[in-house]
Amino acid sequence: MPSHSPAPLISLTWTDHVTGTKGYLVVDRLVRGVSSGGLRMRKGCTLAEVTGLAQGMTMKEALHFDADDTLARYVPLGGAKGGIDCDPRDPAAYGVLVRFLRALRPYVENVWTTGEDLGLGQDLVDRAAEEAGLVSTVQAVYPLLEDEREARRRLSDAFAVTVGGIGLDELAGGCGVAESTLAALDRAGVAHSGTRVSLQGLGTMGGATARFLSEAGLTVVAVADVKGTIANPAGLDVEALLAARDAHGAVERGALRAEDQELPGDAWLGADAEILVPAAVSYAVDAVNQASIRARWVVEAANMPVLPEAEALLVERGITVLPDVVVNSATNAWWWTLFGDVGPDAEEAFRHIRRSMRTLVDRVLERAAADGCTPRAAAHALATDRLPVMADRFGWYG
Repeated sequence: MPSHSPAPLISLTWTDHVTGTKGYLVVDRLVRGVSSGGLRMRKGCTLAEVTGLAQGMTMKEALHFDADDTLARYVPLGGAKGGIDCDPRDPAAYGVLVRFLRALRPYVENVWTTGEDLGLGQDLVDRAAEEAGLVSTVQAVYPLLEDEREARRRLSDAFAVTVGGIGLDELAGGCGVAESTLAALDRAGVAHSGTRVSLQGLGTMGGATARFLSEAGLTVVAVADVKGTIANPAGLDVEALLAARDAHGAVERGALRAEDQELPGDAWLGADAEILVPAAVSYAVDAVNQASIRARWVVEAANMPVLPEAEALLVERGITVLPDVVVNSATNAWWWTLFGDVGPDAEEAFRHIRRSMRTLVDRVLERAAADGCTPRAAAHALATDRLPVMADRFGWYG
């Protein structure tokens, strides 16, 4: 991460008075007084993790900033992130979530817009936010809207849209990951048909990514969840697996076909596939298990899934890592909708996401080729170029 700022603007640790659970909020940067970044819940979440994620959000927002686009209503925000050190399956987790949001209510109301992330679905976050006394988890951005009532109606309508039984809110990010993958394949002259994919995670991001890649003609040969890896060299029935998921993305094994195989949890790493998509937890690929990877591309659908030392070893082996700050940044689609650049329509949203993500991926890969560096380094360079422009135009804090 480029050193655009010596330290986060806000970094706090919260302790639940009932359970002793720790929670964290890091606001890395404000643009027009507001920051954006999801709220995750997982056992073992740390302040360092949340800090890294907040810095990544600053980069994602900067990468979607176009200083020459005077027609766009949405202006990228600052980066932030929240995290709670709790197993989301714990019966006490919902109460912890409500108390966290209640304690951090002043930040949500004024500077931090948030939503679902690892371990938390949007419906659950919205329910907890209402119980905590919040109008919305994105209310800090309302003063920036031209017509708040119309914007809220537009967003509500968009969240009500479903495609093939899955909400548009779940599909937006995965559409961006899939389009990033397809852009890389197209630049390399690799046909979609016959290209194989292995994914870790079939939750919100992984499930949507699997659907869009399958629809594009790629073959999903392996999917890992908390129960293990499901594999089939001839291709898995993605839609059947999506229909058999529980609220946390785990697949009911009764939905598997006779030819589908159940393998150990880490088998997804070494699957015979060209594309590897870590779409679940951070730090999934380390310096040891990266040796199992046979894919040509690792596409980071999750946040920070590949450790730096692992990425260096992958690069040495000729494997390209498409970084999270680029490929999973299509969650910005909701800002495009809220601000009015995109209406509450699935096809309009998908067109905008595909166009924006392909432009961004092409720009990053062109910069990487020109500078002789990795896509991550190229993305950092592009963000470094844009952050001072944003600061000059909007100020560092407000």
